[in-house]
Amino acid sequence: MLQTNKLKMHQRLIEMINLLKNRYLIILPIVFVILIAQIEKYEQLTTSGTFGAAIRLAIPICLAGLGGMFSERTGVVNIGLAGMMIMVTWFGAWGAYSFGPWYGVLAGIIGGALFGLIHAIATVSFQVDHIVSGVAINILAAGVARFLNVVAYSDVQNSATQSPRVDGDVGDFALPYLSGGFETPNLFLKLQEYGIPFISDFAGLFLGATSKISYISLFTLSLIPVAAWVLWSTSFGLQMRSVGELPTGSESLGVNVYLMKYIGVVISGGFAGLAGAYLVLESSGIYREGQTAGRGFIGLASMIFGNYRPFGIFMGSGLFGFADALQLRSEDAIHGLLILLSLTLLVIAIKQLIERKLRNASFSIVLSVSFMIWFVISESVPSEFVYFTPHLTTLIVLSSASQKLRMPKKLGLPYKKGELN
Repeated sequence: MLQTNKLKMHQRLIEMINLLKNRYLIILPIVFVILIAQIEKYEQLTTSGTFGAAIRLAIPICLAGLGGMFSERTGVVNIGLAGMMIMVTWFGAWGAYSFGPWYGVLAGIIGGALFGLIHAIATVSFQVDHIVSGVAINILAAGVARFLNVVAYSDVQNSATQSPRVDGDVGDFALPYLSGGFETPNLFLKLQEYGIPFISDFAGLFLGATSKISYISLFTLSLIPVAAWVLWSTSFGLQMRSVGELPTGSESLGVNVYLMKYIGVVISGGFAGLAGAYLVLESSGIYREGQTAGRGFIGLASMIFGNYRPFGIFMGSGLFGFADALQLRSEDAIHGLLILLSLTLLVIAIKQLIERKLRNASFSIVLSVSFMIWFVISESVPSEFVYFTPHLTTLIVLSSASQKLRMPKKLGLPYKKGELN
């Protein structure tokens, strides 16, 4: 009995250590950002404007990642998310222009779900290779969106690459007393203006996260814990995950494998549709050709970085959003990202050394030293590099922070009812 209790305590201790090892990559970069922001040149790193912009820029990427997660958890690869986002930006703009902003959100979700259904029919019912179907959607997307734009607005404008501007907004929210909501005092703003080291930085971060947050942003952010709850705390989520792991075993237990795959891919398209509508309503107010800028593919990268889990996907999306917000607000602050990257990669290298991943650790150390040298010998980042910074930052961190990726066992494999695995 005593040995059993000791064994349980030992197992719990190991679980706690593993939990801390997985969470430090979230906490330490925030600490590094606050420390670097104490240098006057890089104070934009922790302003409320930067953090608020980072959240807005991260949301469509996170939605694409969540969509990919639902599809791939059922065993269906959906690289067509990028194309779906392109097409549903038009649906979102059309719905908002014709009926109002919230109708634009609804039109985007429905449009995305319909394209998800097309992908499901091709891959699940007709056994088309998942990559081929996804590539076909991506190729057709821009042409279909342009065709629909010409047909819908030929009487209003001559442009084939953008829609008329959408009127109205979805409204925004701020916490009362803390962020000035409902015309109350703004505690975080006052703390930020005082310029107290560390305290003002934290106040700026909280102010950016809790002030002037649109209702559509609140809605989309609430979907992250909902997605986690559905997939890991409900029988429906268990059935979805089992279909991606062992479809014939699920079938023997009475699960309708085809139906679950269809639902997963349609939900995936709905998330892509919401991401497209968000880009229209929050970023530009119009449909414009090329406005997704590859966010569908970045969303898939964040899905892999997050190991097919909602909160991990959000952190991967936040990384890109933060880098993108900096390059929009302050080119000087981009120079501060060099030391941030160097320190983050150094921590990753230490973790990899502890895990005896010597090759990965060597790669991370070389990158860390390179960025530190670049930071020391330069005073700014070339303007040509600034616009590429978000993509490069995301690529470096995702490639360096290697982990035990656990993708669904039957991901991308065809399934026929009654066949053995």
